Amino acid sequence: MLKQDQSIKPQGAVVFATSYTALAIVRSLGRHGIPVWILDDGLSLARFSRYVLRSFPLPAENEQHKLLIEIAQKYDLHGWMLFPDGDKGATLIANYYSELGEYYCLSTPPWDVLQWAVDKRLTYQLAAEAGVAYPKTFYPKSRLDVEELAGQFPMIMKPAHHLGQDAFSSGRGWWAKDRNELLTLYDEMNGLADSSVMMIQEMILNGADTQFSYAALCKDGNVLADIMAERKRLSSPEFGVGVYVETLERPEIEAPAKRWLEKNRYTGLVEIDFIFDRRDGLYKMLDVNARAWGWIAMCADAGVDFPFLMWKLSNGEHISPVRGHAGVCWVRTLLDFEASVRAILAGSLSLRQYLASLKGVRHEMYVWDDLKPALMEFRQFTNRAFRKFGKVVSGRAVYDSLT
Repeated sequence: MLKQDQSIKPQGAVVFATSYTALAIVRSLGRHGIPVWILDDGLSLARFSRYVLRSFPLPAENEQHKLLIEIAQKYDLHGWMLFPDGDKGATLIANYYSELGEYYCLSTPPWDVLQWAVDKRLTYQLAAEAGVAYPKTFYPKSRLDVEELAGQFPMIMKPAHHLGQDAFSSGRGWWAKDRNELLTLYDEMNGLADSSVMMIQEMILNGADTQFSYAALCKDGNVLADIMAERKRLSSPEFGVGVYVETLERPEIEAPAKRWLEKNRYTGLVEIDFIFDRRDGLYKMLDVNARAWGWIAMCADAGVDFPFLMWKLSNGEHISPVRGHAGVCWVRTLLDFEASVRAILAGSLSLRQYLASLKGVRHEMYVWDDLKPALMEFRQFTNRAFRKFGKVVSGRAVYDSLT
């Protein structure tokens, strides 16, 4: 269920703005004439968009639902739609689903559905029930379990979810090349977080043609719109997010993704990440993002405007099945530049290949109808570059003075 009162029709939208994903939601809705307000964490570039009509500072997590109810009452936002741009926002909405549903149309599912995506222990449990492959995963209860686990190295230690406030829960993962490194890592992390949220997973060594995503809009587990993509370049080789993405057709991930969604009777926007394991030829599920995802901005160029389709679904409008077409490329321009420079220096990417990949690509920030976020991002990038250069220069000056 998307909302508590089926008579409510969305009029405007309130978007959590804590990441670059928020900007894609804002632009999608704004281009269709839908008024958009944001809850601004002070870092997201969405606040510079011409499509944002009003913003409010995002308070601490335990105060966010109160602010949402307060502004709904004060400004008569009854029926406005609520979009999170990350797991924490989606979880907050799920935790206060009934209260928020009295005022807003909710674009993410309640906790009894969301938990299967947020908690990887449940994600993989459902995957096993649906016959979906995933990397070999261990859930150690003690140091002895780590000493005795039987798996192939290297291995990754990562949190089962990102809901905690500690450094372990906030991280993407740490890898160990052998058992001694893994035990050392376990000892370090065991002091930071509850051991019950620690997962150890066999690391599937990355390479070309291994990182894929299936994204969809669903209702009760039935897919209404979908698209598939390859994450061709990542912000970092081990645990990075996609910074260069290309749409394609990949039935090997479509079928298992649909089985998982049908098993969960999922409603809403969702992205499921897979990795191809060359050792056994299987596409294995990594993560499920039960909300808008990082590369959602490119989907409209491929024929599937997901935030607006979510809007139409909540309006009770009929949505004819639609599939995003292959061959659309999207890039997070500056992050991809940084990642590409590292790859060129490492010898895994040539300058010619990098320049050729930019032909006809869609840029995350650089769109003509909404340029200010791009200009602000470039300003931040140059300031950061100058600071790094200044540290290098000052470091050399200190070294020269000592020698």
